[in-house]
Amino acid sequence: MTSLSAPGRLLAVLAAFDHDHPALSLTDISRRAGLSLTTAHRLVGALTDWGALERDPAGLYHVGLRLWEIAALSPRGLALRQIALPYLEDLYEATHENVQLAVRDGSEVVYIEWISGRSAVGVKIQVGARWPLHATGVGLALLAHCEPAFQEEYCAGPLTGFTPHTLTDPAALRRALAEVRRTGAAVSDRQITDDALSVAAPVRGAGGPVVAAVSVVVPERDARTPALIPAVRLAARGISRALGWQPDDPRSP
Repeated sequence: MTSLSAPGRLLAVLAAFDHDHPALSLTDISRRAGLSLTTAHRLVGALTDWGALERDPAGLYHVGLRLWEIAALSPRGLALRQIALPYLEDLYEATHENVQLAVRDGSEVVYIEWISGRSAVGVKIQVGARWPLHATGVGLALLAHCEPAFQEEYCAGPLTGFTPHTLTDPAALRRALAEVRRTGAAVSDRQITDDALSVAAPVRGAGGPVVAAVSVVVPERDARTPALIPAVRLAARGISRALGWQPDDPRSP
């Protein structure tokens, strides 16, 4: 068993849950958190009493609503989603394709909103899902506007590949990021699955920093990339303005 501090043990219990493991038994939590059964039982009990975890009739534990209440206070979570939603809905009405909103967390992109489109394209995304920055449209849009030192460190790899089309060559990734900055849009072609293409654009906050990215995901076989880019950029610009960004602000990059 790993030696952890008291806060570390609590966080290990919460980290035992993910999209592939939304419901866990006490034994599962103990194993996945690297804790003894006795310690896991004590911590799970405390977290359940507080509302961070909930226990169903079958005895399995789930993440509780109390954590949702706390997470809703994040300025990059529910608040951003509420501001962006009208523009995401407009983008959906214009395209009838999968629409996504995401933010960066370290070297990963985290999806905080998703509107499902009518196409049959397989999208491995749900709210809260994480993917490496280089492998998605929203990730490229975010990475292209990170600090140069972070970009260089990220491009140096390792870069995980998911399909033969994933950008795993550092030089190719650097060129793709330069193109994002030049055009104001990112195109991710079959990087996660062989049948999907995404078009993304950065969202700026007050003063100009990129705080999120918006995208549409369409079937690769009939992608209308030239037509999608203006629509995605328009949605990103609308969200940016709603967040307080002014295109003539001298502080804007």
